[in-house]
Amino acid sequence: MFELFSSVLAETGRLAADSSNPVVSPGIFWQQIVSIGLREALGLIAFGFVCIFYGWRIYRGLVVICAAFIGMIVGMSVGARLGSEMWGGAVGLVVLAIVAFPLTKVGVAILGACAGGIITGGIWYALRLPYEYIWAGALVGFVAGGMVSFIVFRISIMLFTSLAGAAMVIFGLLAVFNLYQPTSQTIHNMVVEYQWFVPVVLILPALGCLFLQNKLIQNGSSFSLEGS
Repeated sequence: MFELFSSVLAETGRLAADSSNPVVSPGIFWQQIVSIGLREALGLIAFGFVCIFYGWRIYRGLVVICAAFIGMIVGMSVGARLGSEMWGGAVGLVVLAIVAFPLTKVGVAILGACAGGIITGGIWYALRLPYEYIWAGALVGFVAGGMVSFIVFRISIMLFTSLAGAAMVIFGLLAVFNLYQPTSQTIHNMVVEYQWFVPVVLILPALGCLFLQNKLIQNGSSFSLEGS
């Protein structure tokens, strides 16, 4: 999932300079799906379910992992310019992981804001609103997601863990279906030809997972953020 989002962000910068291309192309999603092998797909599905059912329990670890991954991406970019992509990525990973560990609540706020931005940006994208202003739609969700973390901290945790878990499960399943020859062309057509498909299959399950996590926390004595 994290590789998918980083690839989308990288492609966005390139496509934004060309007015004839959409800011986010369906081809980007398809490239990520075909790049996932069977083992990786099954791993994504398994870890996605962990995030969905227990993400709110291990959110501190998830925040550190996300920060480390972002640090690695940034570090590799800087390192490539300085002559050592590997060392740049390693340093960025370690530094951001160490910084994120004592700043878990800040990390949750940032990830909750990003999740909100992805959801509203995805809705904008699915409705085929003007591509050049998709950042405006994403910004609304980004601000709302960030504000939620300061109002109801638990909702922000559930928001980003639900979206992350749903994204991993869905893209893992799409990759598995793509590897199964009879359904490969159907998956390709749905992802590439129907712009609403990817946002819908990500956002609706994410909202369902958000509802599920809320029920688990409310209805079970063992499901509590207290002392987690």
